[in-house]
Amino acid sequence: MELLGIDIGGSGIKGAPVDLDRGELTAERVRIATPQPSDPLAVADVVAEVAAAFDQCGGPVGVTFPGVVRHGVVLTAANVSDAWLGLDADALFTERLNRPVHMINDADAAGVAEAAFGAAAGRSGTVIVLTFGTGIGSGFLVDGQLVPNTELGHLEVDGVDAERRAAASVRKREDLSWEEWAARVDRYLATVEMLFSPDLIVIGGGVSRRADKFLPLLRRRTEIVPAALENQAGIVGAAIVTARLEA
Repeated sequence: MELLGIDIGGSGIKGAPVDLDRGELTAERVRIATPQPSDPLAVADVVAEVAAAFDQCGGPVGVTFPGVVRHGVVLTAANVSDAWLGLDADALFTERLNRPVHMINDADAAGVAEAAFGAAAGRSGTVIVLTFGTGIGSGFLVDGQLVPNTELGHLEVDGVDAERRAAASVRKREDLSWEEWAARVDRYLATVEMLFSPDLIVIGGGVSRRADKFLPLLRRRTEIVPAALENQAGIVGAAIVTARLEA
């Protein structure tokens, strides 16, 4: 069975059909730059454009969003327009695409995907999937079950929102070396470790493709591994969650 997943990010919106039995994309993903300003109607238009590229994949669509989403309603929007706040995104996108749409927090989607098909598959206990990109997202799982909307990227570390010092975008913006950035990530992970004592931390987002550059520099006692699905986890997770909601 295939279902379309679309991942809204701070810099790009990407999507592809997902084989729900294997957790794999069945076509090359389409990526379009996130409109600026990233207000809901403009983003909905781009999501519709991505969906139209896969018109052979009908039925419901899973869409991720970089903020807290509860029952389809957006409650926070740290890296996109404040016009999202309080919006029933499920209703807006369902009307725009003329098909059922379910929205989920982007890191939650990545966590679900990694638990189903990736680095956290078959793992019990507390698993935290952290996505490093424009910000830092978190998918929190206990014995494979998602605890939604944890938003651990906004933990205060040394008086600052963690993602303001340790997101992947910060490394590029401040031209940090891998060693300098890894030190910031390690400081952040020390706080996560202290608060939650996880059994496993999975590092996701685009930076997971460069795991060899920074994972050996981390000094945590918790097992830390790169995401197996890398930057495709959000697309895969959006499709999985939507399939479950539609079942």
